[in-house]
Amino acid sequence: MTRTSRISLGRLASVAAMTAVAMGVSGCFATQQDIRVLQGDISLLRTEQATADSARRLQLDRVIRDLRTANDSLRSLGSSFIRFRSDVSTNLSSIDQQLLQVQELTGQSQRRLQEVRASLEERQGTPAPATPGATTPAGATDATPGPNQLFQIAREQMMQGSNASARQGFQDLLDKYPKSDLAAEAQFYIAETYAAENNTSAADSVYARVASKYAGSPRAATAMYKRAVAAQNAGRTDDARTLFNQVVKKYPRSDEAALSRDRLRALKQ
Repeated sequence: MTRTSRISLGRLASVAAMTAVAMGVSGCFATQQDIRVLQGDISLLRTEQATADSARRLQLDRVIRDLRTANDSLRSLGSSFIRFRSDVSTNLSSIDQQLLQVQELTGQSQRRLQEVRASLEERQGTPAPATPGATTPAGATDATPGPNQLFQIAREQMMQGSNASARQGFQDLLDKYPKSDLAAEAQFYIAETYAAENNTSAADSVYARVASKYAGSPRAATAMYKRAVAAQNAGRTDDARTLFNQVVKKYPRSDEAALSRDRLRALKQ
């Protein structure tokens, strides 16, 4: 209630009291002047009350409009954020796909080279690794497939979906030629066969072995990045963040490091 309304109420009460006193003293009705004053005060009070109500309605309407505007802004901001996250996710998927394509093209060249080397090994006949204490009969040509032959056979098995057979072939290569320049590749593809079977724990373990045992190989960065992506997809955000940071720190110039930086920025959103 406004100050004017309080004054009007006071005047109204005063006039009413005076009228009551006059009526009590004289035993008759109030004068016409008193009634007109009282009516004027009542009219003024009603006008002030109507004005105050109108002002409150205007204030309330402004508050409601402001709230609606704020809600619209929040909804618009929320929609923009959702679109942003969707765009980031799409871009990351696109970059991942491009990386896979580049790796596949590189892999094709490597496979072609391995085929040539495997063919040479087959023609020349690679002798089997010597067994301590064993003797080879005179004139015998105890030959075994070379590392490139074993790798090519295992890779073909993997491409045909025979993951267990491929895994055994890659393991044979590691057992017979542990110092071969294909050892890191063989270990990496063992992890890939587990991943193809959705055996994430085994794949993660072998990827970790690639990153630790063959840290100087290009496959180390790829293996670590794949571990990080798998952790992110599984909802282990802290583990994923740690692994992405390790890729950036250990292999800053690699394609996987660039992808890891993008993933880390997305995790901060």
